[in-house]
Amino acid sequence: MLDVIPCENELLLRVAGGDEHAFSELFNTHHQLLGTHIYRITGSAELAEEVVQDVFLKIWLSRESLAAVQHFKAYLFVISKNHALNCLRKLAKERLRQKTIEENAMVLIPEESSGLDAYYSLLDEAIDHLPPQQQKVYLLSRHKRLKYDEIASQMGLSRETVKKYLQASTHSITNFVQSNMDMSAVIALAAIILKKS
Repeated sequence: MLDVIPCENELLLRVAGGDEHAFSELFNTHHQLLGTHIYRITGSAELAEEVVQDVFLKIWLSRESLAAVQHFKAYLFVISKNHALNCLRKLAKERLRQKTIEENAMVLIPEESSGLDAYYSLLDEAIDHLPPQQQKVYLLSRHKRLKYDEIASQMGLSRETVKKYLQASTHSITNFVQSNMDMSAVIALAAIILKKS
């Protein structure tokens, strides 16, 4: 098919013997044709260049075996095609892995925000369960950022009563959220399991 011409045969023997100048000559003779061949396989100039360099490095590292090669172009095209296909498989796996990571990230974001929504919904529910005076003290403190004295003045209560109401409301809200959060976690877990099955 593609026979080695006599001077190329001599060139291969020189490369096999470790002649770097002969190797440069071999590279200069074949790298452009090989690059075009690999580009047709990969469709990427960058990947083609990388494959050509890898293939010639491989040839240099196993140069002793060149003495036995009868059809160098065919040999060159076969090893470069195999290397190119391996690179494409590796690239495809990497892209698939990246796509999976991105898809998982997109799935997690809504779950996290829905988890936050569930938490805030529970918090609102807990505040709604407070006695009216405690609820008002809590909202003035947490939402309006008023100080004890300001709340006491606005509601006609003592500073100590405001402090007690705030402690009681915080305690009630914490207990309510903790006792109901476990149930929400179970429901969320069940929803995830059902979605996967």
